[in-house]
Amino acid sequence: MGKSPFDIADKTAIVTGGAMGIGFGIVRRFTEAGANVLIADLDGDRAESKAASVEGPGKAIGLTVDVSAEDAGRRLVDEAIASFGSVDILVNNAGIYPMQPMLDLPRESWQRVIDINLTGLAFVSKAAANQMIEQGSGGKIINIASIDALHPSMVGLAAYDSSKGGVLMFTRAFALEVAPHGVTVNAIAPGGISTEGTAAPLQGSGMTEEQMRAMTEQFAAAIPLRRMGEPDDIAKVTLFLASPASDYMTGELIVVDGGVLLS
Repeated sequence: MGKSPFDIADKTAIVTGGAMGIGFGIVRRFTEAGANVLIADLDGDRAESKAASVEGPGKAIGLTVDVSAEDAGRRLVDEAIASFGSVDILVNNAGIYPMQPMLDLPRESWQRVIDINLTGLAFVSKAAANQMIEQGSGGKIINIASIDALHPSMVGLAAYDSSKGGVLMFTRAFALEVAPHGVTVNAIAPGGISTEGTAAPLQGSGMTEEQMRAMTEQFAAAIPLRRMGEPDDIAKVTLFLASPASDYMTGELIVVDGGVLLS
């Protein structure tokens, strides 16, 4: 049968927002599977530190990047080429989710969410896809969306939900555009995942640690699998989409939520 259909050895991946949470979970799975990874993050020091900590046959390097910057895509592609020689996989994971009701939301806060979660994702994808097309061997683009692209989870996330709905439609539209070049574009919709980032809004809410724990337990109780997700739950699905195992899939959304949308 030859190589495993999940083999990504010697491929080069870019993971945005890769220095913590879901992003770093993906980095670990990729390097474990033999890929070389550029960790792109607004916190460059953390990205470099996390890059130095990975284990596996694949290597990782860190780079300070704001994905909403106009030159972000070019910088990411240039660094990946200079360091590893190609761009084969892009994971658009970087995102923010400030919690504030739309009735109180300043225009600049709305725009910052859209700039990072949707516009930045689109133009980094454009840069990576152009490089993949130039290389002539196809490629994989994986967008981290959210179950909020399908159903709002709570009041206060109108900007986030709108951006993630846009990610889903961008995934489908761009998949159609680049399919003739052998580039696939798919998305993952995580449900509740326990990360440093998801804890931050609660820590700034004024709730006690006991109240935060009770809220998390209440949320987990509503999940059919009766637990919050972990970054590795998303990382393993991302590895599937990055590998030859998913070669005949494009424009698709995979929901990874413990069954919460069923309830």
